[in-house]
Amino acid sequence: MSSPNPILPENRSRPLDRLRQTIRFDVPASLVVFLVAVPLSLGIAVASGAPVAAGLIAAAAGGIVAGLLGGSPLQVSGPAAGLTVVVAETVAEFGWEATCAITLMAGLLQVVLGATRLGRYALAISPTVVSAMLAAIGISIVLGQLNVALGGRSQPSALENVRHIVGNAQNPNVHAVLAGLGVIGILLVWPRLPRRVRAVPGQLVAVVALTLLAAAWLPGAERVHLGGDLLDEIGSVALPEGTPLAVAGAVLTVALIASVESLLSAVAVDKLHGGPRSNLDRELVGQGLANAASGALGGLPVTGVIVRSSTNVAAGARTRASGVLHGVWVLLFALVLVGLVEQIPLAALAGLLIMMGTGLVRPADISQAHARGELWIYGLTIAGVLALNLIEGVMIGLVAALVLVLWRLVHVRIDVRSSGRSADGRERWLVEVHGSLSFLATPTLVSRLDTIPDGQVVELDLLVDYLDPAGRDQLDHWRGRYETGGGTVLVEHSGPHGAEAPRQERALKAPPVSPRGLLPWGAWQDVRPDRTGEHHPLALGVREYHRRHAVPLRPVYEGLAEAQEAHAVFLTCVDSRVVPNLITSSGPGDLLTVRTLGNLVPEPDSPDSSVAAPMLFGVDDLGVDTVVVCGHSGCGAITSALESTRAGEMPAGPVGDWLRHAVPAILEWQAGHPVGAAAAAAGRCEVDQVAQVNVAVMIGRLEELLAGRDVRLVGLFLDIADGTLQILRGDGFTTLTDAETDELAHLMEARPPEPA
Repeated sequence: MSSPNPILPENRSRPLDRLRQTIRFDVPASLVVFLVAVPLSLGIAVASGAPVAAGLIAAAAGGIVAGLLGGSPLQVSGPAAGLTVVVAETVAEFGWEATCAITLMAGLLQVVLGATRLGRYALAISPTVVSAMLAAIGISIVLGQLNVALGGRSQPSALENVRHIVGNAQNPNVHAVLAGLGVIGILLVWPRLPRRVRAVPGQLVAVVALTLLAAAWLPGAERVHLGGDLLDEIGSVALPEGTPLAVAGAVLTVALIASVESLLSAVAVDKLHGGPRSNLDRELVGQGLANAASGALGGLPVTGVIVRSSTNVAAGARTRASGVLHGVWVLLFALVLVGLVEQIPLAALAGLLIMMGTGLVRPADISQAHARGELWIYGLTIAGVLALNLIEGVMIGLVAALVLVLWRLVHVRIDVRSSGRSADGRERWLVEVHGSLSFLATPTLVSRLDTIPDGQVVELDLLVDYLDPAGRDQLDHWRGRYETGGGTVLVEHSGPHGAEAPRQERALKAPPVSPRGLLPWGAWQDVRPDRTGEHHPLALGVREYHRRHAVPLRPVYEGLAEAQEAHAVFLTCVDSRVVPNLITSSGPGDLLTVRTLGNLVPEPDSPDSSVAAPMLFGVDDLGVDTVVVCGHSGCGAITSALESTRAGEMPAGPVGDWLRHAVPAILEWQAGHPVGAAAAAAGRCEVDQVAQVNVAVMIGRLEELLAGRDVRLVGLFLDIADGTLQILRGDGFTTLTDAETDELAHLMEARPPEPA
């Protein structure tokens, strides 16, 4: 399948083609990213308590070094909002020049992590903790920059920022407030403007516009102060003074946060284009070298930045040349146009950062945390970061996530309920177990099982994702005791079971199976007609099978490789809403399925053997002793046949020839067939009445076809409106409830009558 923004392999195209491609796609994209990167880099430097030039140095180093050496071709690197709090704390503790050295050392640590292929394990951190960490950083940025927008200074802690906000709000700098509100207003309105206008980055427009307005009408707003030429800032590095443990903690904090943010960004960028996937270990090496270069030159820490990266992809970038060129443009800007930077009001950058900070608190992350039952971890992590510091707050979140994992291993949800009577009159008990069933949780399950009266039928349904051998042995012991007392225990679970299953001395882990396998395409992918040319739902469905189901089903197919052992022949309509394996909860090797228009069967003496052949093959060659005929409500074939019969003429062609097989069922219905009368009494429409009669008539035809064979025939009817299944009993269909499945099981177990 093609991609809306394909990437051509860099090592296969000719040099001239690469040059043309760079000029056509990457140069324009690099200019767009450059325009986004400059104001963001300046704002992040201000928020971090670092020299403003450090943001430009980091943007240039990240773009050029990580762009050339990283493993994610379209990722754009530079200073990121996610590290502002860490940098601010580090600057406050060690000073700016020592912070540069810490950035350099963190970069070298990243290189080691990437070279030893350990970088990808940074992604093992709980997503809830990561999203909460970013949200806490966003809140810290907003609190600090609110002070700047009011004309004050950002404070090192959230509590101090809140106190100063209250004080500054009582006596604000009106010019600063107007500059900050102006930027925020432009950024709020910009996404609603026409696409042609939005082609220019809103951040750039906001900062430039407020800089121009401030020059004329807001003289009281404090400006950015670079403190000298950019070249003067290069090389301002000094070894940090402090305990080795404190320095190591700062290096580790910067390295881990920069690594996690870069790797998560790389994974996200991969989803935006159809080109080569990121090499995460190489990307971490590239990020480490960029951080080492940035720290050595006096710049901020560098990470992959999703805002710039997504802008890069949307602008049409095809290769890593775009990210590299963006860094070159930043460097030229910093050297040539540095005087313009000092005209920017600090409050304008504060408004830009307030918008960035609020963007880090994402409602989707909160919803996902709530859905996973981890909202308390999300809130606890944020509280820890705001009340203490970043590293301690994240550690609190990680410990909470670990506690939750351990609790889930011990805790299982157990539902015990009576579900009617079995065929022999005993009470049936259904026990459903959800979660992970280890030896730690099994005692709870056994204590619940002990509350069930003796001598009954117990269905133990283990809907678990983990069952260890020790827990299984405890269940086997309880089952033996219960059956010794006269009870019956039926166990259903996803691991190996029964006499043929080996008793492995290892944990049985159910392979993951996607619920998409049970849902129609429209429930999980875009099936609009204008989209199917590029991403046809059939192709995406096949891809989902290979991704999610092929591996879990591999042992099943291996067991069926030599021969099939179907348990039933299932005849039903071609209607796409009728899915035999879904309504019977069956899998490969269970059903020999035959589908015909209207689930029709030709007369036994008909020359058409399209149904007779698979029926006889299943019964005679495979030894199947059960044949099912399943009709359904709202059948289009029966509708057409009924209307054509009343009109006195069938449609021309193959469809009309086939629908003639339905005429005898229609005549039976018109003559008052008891199944049709029962359907009418139940309030069924005429088409459904005929469809139910048709099931009975087709069963009669199959009785003739299979005469003299040891076969049972079962009639089913699927109600499309509510998904319920009915079974033909005597002269009518009855809905199968949970309690009535015993009768169906008894019917299926009973031997068919001996042929006359």
